[in-house]
Amino acid sequence: MAKLRLEITKLESAASKLRAIAHPMRIAIIELLNNGNKMSVTEIYKKLNIEQASASHHLNILKNKGVLESKRDGKKIFYSLKSQTLREIIDCINRCNDE
Repeated sequence: MAKLRLEITKLESAASKLRAIAHPMRIAIIELLNNGNKMSVTEIYKKLNIEQASASHHLNILKNKGVLESKRDGKKIFYSLKSQTLREIIDCINRCNDE
């Protein structure tokens, strides 16, 4: 029974991450970070041509759900993808869009 409970916990965690990813702007952020890139909030919002507050909001959601990690360097915080698996999910999404 304990094994089943663990699997449900893993599934719930995966579903939570997928819900966090399931937004066009968050997918765009993940795309920017997909090749191992580390970017600051400023770089991200300028690249996506959105407001800084909007970028920060989406980054916060992705970080809280374990999709992104952040590292402070002086006054700047740099974001990157937390897992290779997420890169594979994005690659899969891109392949689906090609069909």
